[in-house]
Amino acid sequence: MRFLRQSMIGLFLAAATLGLLVFSVSLISGAVQERMAEEPKAPPARERVFTVNVVTAQAETVVPVLESFGEVQSRRLLELRAADGGRVVELAEGFEDGGKVRKGQVLVRLDPADAQSAVDRAQSDVADALAEGRDAARSLTLAQAELDATQDQAVLRERAFERQRGLADRGVGTAALTETAELAASAARQAVVSRRQAVAQAEARLDQTETLLARARIALAEAERRLKDTTLTAPFDGTLSATDVVEGRLVSANERLAELIDPQDLEVSFRLSTAQYARLLDDTGALIRADVSATLDVAGVDLEAKGRISRASAAAGEGASGRLIFAALSDAVGFKPGDFVTGQVQEPALDNVVRLMASAVDASGEVLVLDNENRLEAVAVSVLRRIGDEVLVRGPILGRQVVEARSPLLGAGISVKPIQRDAADTAPTEPEMLELTEERRARLVAFVEGNNRMPDEAKARVLARLAEPRVPANMVARIESRMGG
Repeated sequence: MRFLRQSMIGLFLAAATLGLLVFSVSLISGAVQERMAEEPKAPPARERVFTVNVVTAQAETVVPVLESFGEVQSRRLLELRAADGGRVVELAEGFEDGGKVRKGQVLVRLDPADAQSAVDRAQSDVADALAEGRDAARSLTLAQAELDATQDQAVLRERAFERQRGLADRGVGTAALTETAELAASAARQAVVSRRQAVAQAEARLDQTETLLARARIALAEAERRLKDTTLTAPFDGTLSATDVVEGRLVSANERLAELIDPQDLEVSFRLSTAQYARLLDDTGALIRADVSATLDVAGVDLEAKGRISRASAAAGEGASGRLIFAALSDAVGFKPGDFVTGQVQEPALDNVVRLMASAVDASGEVLVLDNENRLEAVAVSVLRRIGDEVLVRGPILGRQVVEARSPLLGAGISVKPIQRDAADTAPTEPEMLELTEERRARLVAFVEGNNRMPDEAKARVLARLAEPRVPANMVARIESRMGG
C-alpha cells in the first residue's frame, strides 16, 4: 500500500509538473504572438530647419556697366609715301621709330635737281608764251590800224565814185572816168575785206597765245608741285612709326617711308553682342553717347582714360558677330596705339530694380523668399541684367527677405532659420598693405626704373607708392609676377 501511495503521489506530481509546463509554454507563446502583432511605436519625427543667408529686397536706381575688351588706336594715322622717285638727300633729326615731330617740320627731302630743271623749263615756256602773246597783241593792234586806214580810203573812193557819177548824170563827165572811179571804189572795198581777214587772223593768233600761255602755266604748276613733293613735311604733331628709309637711299614712287601717328587723338574699339548693342540705342534707333572708361594694367598701376562712344561700324564684319563700337578717349595719358585694354560702358539707368546675387536666381527665373512663418516661397522675377556675380531683377519681392544662395536642399515650403546679412559685410574692404624690407623695396624700385615700356607718368606713380612705408599687397604681387619672383 505504501508503494502504491508513493507511486500515485509521484504520478500526480509528474502530471502537475507537465501541466504547469504546458501552461507556461502557452503563456509564453501567446505573449510572443501578441508582441509580434502589435505595431511599433516610433518617436515623433522632428522637422529639419536649414540656416540660410537672406537679404532684404530694396528698390534702387542702378546704372548697369557693360564690360568688354578692346584695342586702342589712333584716330589720325598717316602713311608717309614718296610722291615720286629719287634719292634721299636729307632726313629730319630723330627720323626713327618713336621719334616725335612737329607740324610743318621737314621729315624727308629727295634730290630736287631733276624737279628744279623741270621748273626752270616750265618757267622758260611761260616766258616764251608771254612774249608770243605780246607779239600777237601788237600784230592785232597794227592789223586794226591798217583796217581803219583801208576803211577811210574805201570811204574816199566811194565818195569820188558818187561825185563822178553825179557829173556824168549832168553830162559833164565821161563814161570812162565813171567806170574808173567805180573800179577804184570796188578795189577799196576789197582791200577792206582783206584787212578784216588780217585782223581775224591776228585775233586767232592772240587766242592761241593765250591757250599756249595757259598750258605753260599748268606745266609750271605741275613742275612746281613735283618740286614741292620732293620735300615731305609733317601735317600734324605726332610720333613716327615703322620708319624704313636712310639717307642716300634711292626710293621709288609711292614707296612707304614711315607712318605718322597722333598719340593725343586716341580711341578704343571693342565688340559687343547684338543684345548689348540694342541696349545702347535711343528711341530713334541712334547710338547714344554713353560714357566709357578704358583700363590698362601696367606693373601694378591701372591706367584709366575716360571717353564717350562716337560711332559704330557700318557692318558686322566678315566672320564676326555683334557690333564693333568706337569710343573717343580724352586725357589718355600713358596709352599707346595697340594697347589691349578693358572697356566699361555705362548703360542707361534702370529705375526700381533690385540688386541680388546671381546665386539667388535659378534657371527658370525664380527666387526663394520668406513668409511670415519663416518658410520658403518661390516667386518669379524678371531678370534685367547680369553684372558679374550680381543680377538686376524686377518682381513682387520689394521689402521681402530673399535667400542669397540657392541649393538643392532648399525649396518651397521648407522651414529655415534666416541670417540677415549685415551691411558691414558688404562694405568694400581696404586693400591689404605690406611693410617691405629695404632689400625687397630696392629690388622692386630697380625693376620699375628699368622698365622702358612703362610710361613716365605711371612709373612716377608706382615709385611714389613704393616709397611709402606701407605698400598695397596687390601692387607688389603684380610687380613680382612680372619679375618672375
